[in-house]
Amino acid sequence: MSLQKLSHAGRTPTLPLALDLAGESLVLERQLRVLPGQRYVCQASWQGRQVLAKLLVGGKARRHFQRELEGAERIARQGLVTPELLAHGFVEGQGGWLLFEYLDGAQSLWEAWREVMQEPLLSDAQQGVLAEALGAIGQMHAQGLWQDDLHLDNLLRHEGRLYLIDGGGVRWEALGQPLSRARILANLGIFFAQLPAEIEPFIEELLVPYLLANSEHALPLEALLKETHKTRAWRLNDYLKKVARDCSLFSAHIGAFGAQVVRRDEEAGLQAVLAKPDIFIARGKLFKTGGAATVARIDVDGRLLLIKRYNIKNPLHWCKRFWRPSRAWHSWVEGNRLDFLGIATPRLLAVIERRWLWMRGSAWLITELLRGEDIIARFQPYLDGCPPEQELVALDRLFAALIRERISHGDLKGHNLFWEHDRWSLIDLDAVQQHGSDASFARAYAKDRARFLRNWPTDSSLYRLLDQRLPAVPGTSIED
Repeated sequence: MSLQKLSHAGRTPTLPLALDLAGESLVLERQLRVLPGQRYVCQASWQGRQVLAKLLVGGKARRHFQRELEGAERIARQGLVTPELLAHGFVEGQGGWLLFEYLDGAQSLWEAWREVMQEPLLSDAQQGVLAEALGAIGQMHAQGLWQDDLHLDNLLRHEGRLYLIDGGGVRWEALGQPLSRARILANLGIFFAQLPAEIEPFIEELLVPYLLANSEHALPLEALLKETHKTRAWRLNDYLKKVARDCSLFSAHIGAFGAQVVRRDEEAGLQAVLAKPDIFIARGKLFKTGGAATVARIDVDGRLLLIKRYNIKNPLHWCKRFWRPSRAWHSWVEGNRLDFLGIATPRLLAVIERRWLWMRGSAWLITELLRGEDIIARFQPYLDGCPPEQELVALDRLFAALIRERISHGDLKGHNLFWEHDRWSLIDLDAVQQHGSDASFARAYAKDRARFLRNWPTDSSLYRLLDQRLPAVPGTSIED
């Protein structure tokens, strides 16, 4: 196959696939990243060895190829550790290729971070990952380079060394000279915006490995936090756009007669449920029936999931609902918002809306199933005592996150808070809202806090403990 034909292969070309590159054969064996019709990144076989192949096709191929090539060469020339570029070429009218040494068994720092992200805040392991990353970023900045899409996936651990990858995102000012302070602050803002917001009070001490590698400028904390907040807000807005369209993360089909969005890595396994969700509900274990919603545990090839159908009760109810996003769609968007912000909730897998000429009817939300206990059951033995400190600290962190992000739940009864994987997860997201003003959030938070405390008798030791422990935002009295 030629590169020109590859540009029409779509998102999932059939592998293995032999390509002809200027008379040499490249066999694509495993797909790593795809932007259909533009970029294919694959593990491949070339001249009897394993390589990482970046293939650039389509109308923008020349520009993308040149950017990848220049970036990779700049990284290497500045003495930074990066995979060796073994071969490259471009054929007009077809596309270009860059073949790098394949780092077998390499682990990205994002994978390393995911392994430790649930540990206590800034554990030794977490600090180790961040120190590696910031040290490498400091070395890059000291040489006048930066990555405009800086993230932990662009740093690979391999045999005791840390490799910088993705030349396509590399930019530079004066090569061999440290970056300007403004550029450093903007780039570090991108980095810290991808980490949990609760680490912000510790950014100054986390910067030590960076400053050991590049101490050219003093870095004002206030300016760095401003860049971090600006980038985090942009990333959240960009991500929420993706949850409603077809992209690398989600498969979406949206039109006048229906809407369906599913996580792309779950699409194949959920085909039967997506086609006939009510059949699975009928076969499953019902937790709630009738009324505005039906909730069931379902079995999908041995995997237990939760499906929630939002019902249309009668014509009057339909008249109130058809013109606005369904509660399933609202829960889908807000659940993904919570996940992005690091607030635990069951992993959302898919959402379906039935429509007729854009007018909405019944809708379904499919999520992973939580197997833990809700907080009422979990804390029942401690009505006259004190729950485990670990669980109280996790509750502190949850409420702190809700306050920091100005998010209200809307129905914070105990059955909507589950203990799983050493943290509290929120469910039933129909009324979740991120507020645009402190005043709006203050009133909503006061109601959430009051509803949460009503889960226990006011004369119990547990009630008094939680009332004392849970933060009260100034001005959040319900009577205000």
